[in-house]
Amino acid sequence: MTKLVPVLSEHWDEKDSFTIQAYTRHGGYKAAEKALAMDPDAVIQLVKDSGLRGRGGAGFPTGMKWGFIPQGDNKEHYLVVNADESEPGTCKDTPLLMANPHVLIEGCIIAAHAIRAKYAFIYIRGEVTHVVRRVNQAIEDAYKAGHLGKGVEIILHVGAGAYICGEETALLDSLEGFRGQPRLRPPFPAIAGLYAMPTVVNNVESIASVPAIVLNGAQWYQSMGTEKSKGTTLYSLSGHVKNPGQFEAPLGITLRELLELAGGIRQGHRLKFWTPGGSSTPIFTDAHLDIPLDYEGVAEAGSMLGTKALQIFDETTSIIRAVLRWTEFYKHESCGKCTPCREGTWWLVQILRDLDAGVGTEEDLNKLLDICDNIAGRSFCALADGAVAPIISSLQYFRQEYLDQLANKGSLFDPMESTLFAPAKAGA
Repeated sequence: MTKLVPVLSEHWDEKDSFTIQAYTRHGGYKAAEKALAMDPDAVIQLVKDSGLRGRGGAGFPTGMKWGFIPQGDNKEHYLVVNADESEPGTCKDTPLLMANPHVLIEGCIIAAHAIRAKYAFIYIRGEVTHVVRRVNQAIEDAYKAGHLGKGVEIILHVGAGAYICGEETALLDSLEGFRGQPRLRPPFPAIAGLYAMPTVVNNVESIASVPAIVLNGAQWYQSMGTEKSKGTTLYSLSGHVKNPGQFEAPLGITLRELLELAGGIRQGHRLKFWTPGGSSTPIFTDAHLDIPLDYEGVAEAGSMLGTKALQIFDETTSIIRAVLRWTEFYKHESCGKCTPCREGTWWLVQILRDLDAGVGTEEDLNKLLDICDNIAGRSFCALADGAVAPIISSLQYFRQEYLDQLANKGSLFDPMESTLFAPAKAGA
C-alpha cells in the first residue's frame, strides 16, 4: 500500500498556514537563500537531476525547459507562472495557493534566479477572487520582509477567465493585453515569449515543488516516484467518492490505493468510469484501477496523466450526458481561431444532445468519430484534442450504452440518482 507523502501539503492543516509567519516558522525562504548563493546554471542542473517534470499536464522536464533559455544574450528574460486552473475536475493549484502561497513565491525567486530573470508574472483566474486576494497579500508580505524587490519583482495578473488562456502562448498574448489565442510555433516561448523575449512558462505546482528540491537535494526527490516519473504530486479526487479532496502521494500510486485512502466509492455503488487527468483526457473504467498513475503508466494504458484530476463516476451516471457536458464546455471555451475546433465542437454538441435524448441512429456514432478525426491534431493548440478525447474513449468502452439509449428513445438514467445528495442504497 503506497502511503501519502506530504511535501507541498505538509502544513495545510494549520490554521495560519497561508501566512508568512507560518511559512518562515517551518523554514520558509531558506531554499531561496541557498539558491541565490548558487550559480544559476547549478540551480538548473539541480532541477534537471531531480527529475521534476511539469505538473500542468504535459509532464515536460522542468529543468530542461529552464535550460532552453539562451544565456548571455543581453535580453530581458521572464518567468510566467500559469495559475489559470480551469480544466473541469482540476482542483490542485487553487487549494495550494489558498493554503500556502509563499511556497510559490519562493519557487518564483529561485526559478527567476536560475533563468536570469528580473520579473516573474503570476497569471491567475479572475473568478477565484479569494485566491487572488490571498496571493496578493502574500506578495505584499514578501516585499515587506525583503524577500522580493532586491533582485526579483513579482507581478500578479488577473485574467478574465478564458479556458484557452491556460495554453501557454494564449496566456502570453493575454498578458500583453491582446485577446487570448494560441500562437503559431516556432518560435517557442524560450526564444520569443512574453514581449518577444525569452520566457519560461511553468505551472503553479511545478514552481512550488522547487524549494523542497533545493533544500533536500536531487537524490531525495528521486527517491520517490517511479523510474521516469520522480517525486510526489497532488492527486485531486472528486465525484462519487466518500472523501473527495487533494491527496499528495508519490507518482505511480494507483486509483485503487487512492480510493482506499478516500474511503471508497459512495455507499451502495460501484465505479463505472473515471478520468485520470481531467476532462480532456481519455476516460478509464474499473478495469484500469491498478494502472500506475505516472506519466508512462497512464500513457501506456491509452490516456494521459494531465493534471491528475481524478473524476470518479459510479453506475448511476450516464456516459452520454457526462461527455455532452464536457463537450459543451469545450465548445463554449473554443477561442474560434481554428476552423476545425470552432465548427467541429459545435457539431459535436448538436449530435450528442440528440443522442442524450435518444434521437438518432447508429450511423450518428460513426459520424461523431468522423468529426473527431477531423478535429484532433488540426488546430494550433490542444483544446481540440482534449474535446474529442472523452468522446472517442466513451465510444470505445461504452458504445453499447449509446445503442441502448437509442433503442430506448430516451435516457436510461435518472439524473437525480447521480447527485451527491441522492439517498444511499439500503443494505450497502
